[in-house]
Amino acid sequence: MQESTVQTDGLTSPEVVFLGTGTSVGVPSLGCDCEVCTSTDPRNQRTRCSILFRLPNGNLLVDTPPDMRTQLLREKIPLIHAVLFTHEHVDHLYGLDDLRLFPFRLGHGMPLYCEPQVEARIRRVYDYAFSDRKPTHPGSTPQLDIVSIGHEPFEVLGTRVVPIPLKHGPYFDVLGFRVGNFAYCTDTNDVPEASLERLMGVETLVIDALRYAPHPTHFCVDEALEVIAKVKPKQAYLTHICHDLDHAKAQAKLPEGVYLAYDGLRVPLPG
Repeated sequence: MQESTVQTDGLTSPEVVFLGTGTSVGVPSLGCDCEVCTSTDPRNQRTRCSILFRLPNGNLLVDTPPDMRTQLLREKIPLIHAVLFTHEHVDHLYGLDDLRLFPFRLGHGMPLYCEPQVEARIRRVYDYAFSDRKPTHPGSTPQLDIVSIGHEPFEVLGTRVVPIPLKHGPYFDVLGFRVGNFAYCTDTNDVPEASLERLMGVETLVIDALRYAPHPTHFCVDEALEVIAKVKPKQAYLTHICHDLDHAKAQAKLPEGVYLAYDGLRVPLPG
């Protein structure tokens, strides 16, 4: 395989692409005929959560949801250079096999940056990718290069990434990520004090806000707004949204500088 050159696809400055902004079942939800699920507003059509950092040295994906292939085709993203994982839940991991094509163009396995518990799930669910059996043909299994991370900053594609430890209900620890002055904190209902300190000074904060009513593992809208008030970013975006929030109606209720994210939204990556 030939080593690829970095493809920026006309990138003039770093940006973040919201590939998916929906909850674990997506919006519309199967079998639901509520006002949001039947809405004609495309901003109410939410695939499972993921973002993409378009950087000078390549495309850095956060999570591989089941909708990943559709998301990348929709946004015309032809190549992924590396992946970060927030945690191992199905809606953030189970599109992983669709990375199989990219190593042909990269010339090496796909780098996956994740915590040990995420690696364990990947090795268990995608055991065929780590088999000693000789493959029947090139591309029959994904080529994955796992890089273990913890809570210390690390570098990917020439960019410094700061992990943000978060709580996701009583049983799961997850990671948010800070890149420059942009922070992404999905799937959380608690930001520990030490993690809050890592968020200070960000210009753009993306945070979980599932619905209006409280939830045992996700921030509701009011709880997300409380975190935003503490961090004081220039702008904030709510994500991991369920069908309780109609985009236009919910946006009208949000304070200045706070926005409901939507699939396909692109925002500059602050330095």
